[in-house]
Amino acid sequence: MDSTDRALPTTDGPAGNPLLDDWTTPHGLPPFDRVRAEHFVPAFDVAMPAHLRELDAIAAQAAPPTFADTLEAFDASGRLLRRIELLFHNLTASASSKELQAAERELAPRAAAHESAIYLHAGLFARIDALHRDRARLGLRPEQLRLLERVHLDFVRAGAKLDPAAKARSAEVQTRLADLTTRFSQNLLADEGAFALELRGEADLAGLPESVRAAARGAAEARGLPAGSHAITLSASLAEPFLTFSTRRDLRETLWRARVARGAHDGANDNRPVAAEIMALRQELAALHGFSSYAAYELVDRMAGEPAAVLELLEKAWQPSLAKAAADRALLIEQARAIGEPTELAAWDWRYLAEKVRQQRFDLDDAELKPFFTLDNMIAAMFGCAERLFGLTFTERTGHAAVPLHHPDARLWEVRRHGELIALFIGDNYARVGKRSGAWMSIFRSQSAGVLPIVINNNNFAKAAPTLLSFDDVRTLFHEFGHGLHGMLSQATYERLAGTSVLRDYVELPSQIFENWAGEREVLTRHARHHATGAPIPDALLDKLEAARRFNQAWATVQYVAPALIDMALHSLPNGTAIDLPAFEASECARLGVPGDIGLRHHLSHFAHLFSTSAYAAGYYVYMWAEVLDADGYDAFREAGDPFHAATAERLHRHVYAAGNTVEPAAGFRAFRGRDPVVGPMLAKRGLI
Repeated sequence: MDSTDRALPTTDGPAGNPLLDDWTTPHGLPPFDRVRAEHFVPAFDVAMPAHLRELDAIAAQAAPPTFADTLEAFDASGRLLRRIELLFHNLTASASSKELQAAERELAPRAAAHESAIYLHAGLFARIDALHRDRARLGLRPEQLRLLERVHLDFVRAGAKLDPAAKARSAEVQTRLADLTTRFSQNLLADEGAFALELRGEADLAGLPESVRAAARGAAEARGLPAGSHAITLSASLAEPFLTFSTRRDLRETLWRARVARGAHDGANDNRPVAAEIMALRQELAALHGFSSYAAYELVDRMAGEPAAVLELLEKAWQPSLAKAAADRALLIEQARAIGEPTELAAWDWRYLAEKVRQQRFDLDDAELKPFFTLDNMIAAMFGCAERLFGLTFTERTGHAAVPLHHPDARLWEVRRHGELIALFIGDNYARVGKRSGAWMSIFRSQSAGVLPIVINNNNFAKAAPTLLSFDDVRTLFHEFGHGLHGMLSQATYERLAGTSVLRDYVELPSQIFENWAGEREVLTRHARHHATGAPIPDALLDKLEAARRFNQAWATVQYVAPALIDMALHSLPNGTAIDLPAFEASECARLGVPGDIGLRHHLSHFAHLFSTSAYAAGYYVYMWAEVLDADGYDAFREAGDPFHAATAERLHRHVYAAGNTVEPAAGFRAFRGRDPVVGPMLAKRGLI
């Protein structure tokens, strides 16, 4: 497989701009060490018009359209722009700066306008529409037909069939939305970067195990605090262990309130009016397309199809999780009484008391587990699973073979399948200032015929020596690597159908099903070794981990399902509904009966899934939708009696990871599993039945 994109169009751009030069780096990696923030705007100034000229040339052909001269040409167009965009978006997410943020603010509305120019291009759509009308007579292969149908739907959903006035307004709305979603992201990044809970002395460190103290020292050092200082940031990998172990209830409350208030401060970084305007524009966009609500508009291109199907699934988990949480609460209150804590629980108490109950009932202490979960060993574990399942090997580029990346923390591996180079994989695992929170997979280059994909996983683990992970962190590592495998194992001919370019409520299946191997005993026995002694994790500790696996799942389910229901309610409001975001959130919490001592995983002012992009708008439910697929799908390995059963792994590879969007997702799952999914395994996995 070639390691670079297809031939890029020649340009007449500014001399010396590395974004416009041929990338002669190994495997065509971005020239990270040469790129500066000031290079991006001039590069986009060249690449956007170059892309439009390619599209104009496709549309101007005099002969009737063919699949090759229209669909294939469209899929192959804009490669120069695409590689610049992907590099830019990756840098603004994981290595941002004031200069990059300024470029992002300038370029976001221009990029949206460019996208509108593509999908509202009348001449181009006329050729695509003509092919779509005649598709039954064209003799297309299944993947070619899938490309035609997907691209045609992309154009229709973007407004290609709207009247001229509606087209113009749709483009204006999309441009404004791009500006607002960028502002939402930057406000959230600023709020998260501005906060640090400095721990002053042993009293403030009370209850924290050494692994958390080490991470807090690293966070303090990264923020320039005096040697020996400790700081807790809003990064989940540091904040959540603090909320779990700190005996200082007042400091737990301070940190919890800071996390809740992200994006909800008066002033320049206030996301509340930003999100309200985003909602108004989304409602207008839905109305332009003839839909009653934005949720109805979005779900047309999802497996769920309509909001009612989403609500039916979420309700199956909601009431059972509330009931189970009530039983768990009684245990926590009993524990609080025993240790002299207040028995009227608050949201900053739940993790702390749940950990105490877990230690008592299951004799399992998260601090006892962490020494066995070093980051390096868990990376080896996920690589080992990929090797046994899919025949992959990973060779790190280090020493003289090292390649400059976007940050010194990032690492690069060459990925081979049965000896053939199929991808490059970058791991960027540590939290830092200038990197957005959370965990995500992205690409620097997509797979397509003859093109080597470049995939990156980002996590936000607290850096220490060594970096020790909680078991939740281990699952996160495997989850994002599942997305990474989806990008690396892709075998699509066309970029539009490659890797993770699937329906939003299917994209989480490859990531969530891969999490299951993180908990397999034979994986942990092989790779979970004590960081100081090298001793394997004891069987007795694994027994306790398995016994405690369903404990506190009701709390986790409530924390997830409540925001998913609020998201669906928000985006199902009739078009033209004015929204006060804090009041709406409060009223929905009251309507749903969200327990105050559990609360929400995401509040609207910092709900990046919804407002930093449209990808998960009316779509936060997709994790549970995919969990139905993943729990039922993983049962295929259990039924085979082997988590690495070769024939089952081959079906998973062929019909899920390699297929991308070349087949309709329900058909792909059916080909893997042999039938449609059932919801029972998901409910059982969460301990709700």
